[in-house]
Amino acid sequence: MLSIGWFSTGRGEGSRGLLNFVHKRLIGTKADARIDFVFSNRERGEAEGSDEFFRLVHGYGIPLVTHSSSAFRKIVGGPISAHRDEFDQQVMDKLAGREVDICVLAGYMLIVGGKMCRQYPLLNLHPALPDGPTGTWQEVVWSLIQTRATETGAMVHLATEEVDRGPVISHVTVPLTGTGFDQQWDSLRDEDLEDIKKIQGEDFALFQSIRREQYLREPYLLFETLRAVSEGEVAIREGQVFDDSGAPLSASMPNGLCLNHRVAEAMSEDLKGNPGNAR
Repeated sequence: MLSIGWFSTGRGEGSRGLLNFVHKRLIGTKADARIDFVFSNRERGEAEGSDEFFRLVHGYGIPLVTHSSSAFRKIVGGPISAHRDEFDQQVMDKLAGREVDICVLAGYMLIVGGKMCRQYPLLNLHPALPDGPTGTWQEVVWSLIQTRATETGAMVHLATEEVDRGPVISHVTVPLTGTGFDQQWDSLRDEDLEDIKKIQGEDFALFQSIRREQYLREPYLLFETLRAVSEGEVAIREGQVFDDSGAPLSASMPNGLCLNHRVAEAMSEDLKGNPGNAR
């Protein structure tokens, strides 16, 4: 049984939705994996969004561990980036004794330092392809618009000290051309992107369309990646990803497993009302 630790700030609907999707699908598919604890860098009472997330975790009967990064910042009297290793050590102390095979960063709004990356195999879900933009999902979408990208996607990679980079485990691609996109790209042709950011912001139709296509696929990508790990299709050891023959995955698949087909099949089965049947 693959034992999973789940790291999330639990800020809002996206964090709740991702945990809900993966937890229920692990059970519904009888996958050989389970979430053994959830960690959040917020405490109860700090924000309504995280409190709702905590209620969801409690409802699933998953042990919850918390350590407030906000309270930590007040104590050290400065930005957490200047004390990252100290905060991470406190987190690891709180998690001592909770042995898991892998951990997932799912809406965890802190950068993780090198020591924690070495302590746990941390899987990070990033809303871009392996060679795509880094940063928050908002920064990624604006970058895709700025460069007139024709394709994007999402990836799961091992977290390292280099933000949004690290050995890639899997990815899914999303075309940004064709029906629904071409007209929106045309509407951008004579517009100044900076003006769009100031006036329309994230309500800009093209911004919304790109994010929607990523968002729809991300939970499926994460689940299928966890299933691939639980079934031994890939293995994670000492900061590296290996295929089922024991060879480094990067040698044969530099961009990791392409899960386009599995994700599309699972989404199709869900539309038919048969969740969990795809493979």
